[in-house]
Amino acid sequence: MSSVLHEKRFEVVVIGASAGGIRALTMVLSALPEDFALPIIIVQHVHPHSGGYISHILGAKCALIVKQADEKESVLGGTVYIAPPNYHLMLETDRSFSLSVAAPVNYSRPAIDVLFETAIDAYYDKIVCIVLTGANHDGSQGAAKIHRAGGYIIVQDPTTAEADSMPRATLAATPVDKVLPLEQIGAYLLQLINRSNQLWHFP
Repeated sequence: MSSVLHEKRFEVVVIGASAGGIRALTMVLSALPEDFALPIIIVQHVHPHSGGYISHILGAKCALIVKQADEKESVLGGTVYIAPPNYHLMLETDRSFSLSVAAPVNYSRPAIDVLFETAIDAYYDKIVCIVLTGANHDGSQGAAKIHRAGGYIIVQDPTTAEADSMPRATLAATPVDKVLPLEQIGAYLLQLINRSNQLWHFP
C-alpha cells in the first residue's frame, strides 16, 4: 500500500464568543506559541462603542500578533484578527477582509454567523471553527455550514461556559468533531494543527 504526504488540511481558525468570551479567548490564545502558523479570526460580541480594548487585552496575554481587522486587509498567518465593534467582519474569496454595517444578525453586529459563512467562500473545507461561551445562538448556523463544507468544529463544553446557550445551540444545530472543557481547547488546537501539518494519507 503506497503512501503520499497529505496536503496541509487546515489554513484558518475562526472563533465565535459572546458573554464570558474575553476570559475564554484569553485561555485559548495563551496556550498558543509565537510560531503558530495559521491566522485566527475572532468575532466577540461587544458594545458598538467599545473601541479596541479587546485586542489590547488579548495581545497582552498572547504570544501572537493581535489586531483589529481592517477593510481590504489580506489575511496573514500567525496573526489574531478581531472584528471591529459595530461592523460585520467578512472574508472575501481572495482571503482579504471586508467590513459591513448591514443590519444586525441575531441581534449582533459583528455577527459570528456572518464570519463563519463567508469563511467557507475563502477557505472551503480547510477551516477549524471554534464556538465558545455565549448567551444566544449566534454561530450555530454558521458552524453547521462549515461542518457541511468539511471543516472541523470544536465546541466548548457547555458545563464550562460562563453562558452556555451558544455552545448548546451549536451542539443542537450540527454534528461536531470535539467538545472540550475550556482549559483544554488551546492545547488541543495546537496539537490538531501540528498533526495536520504532518499527516500521511494512505489511500
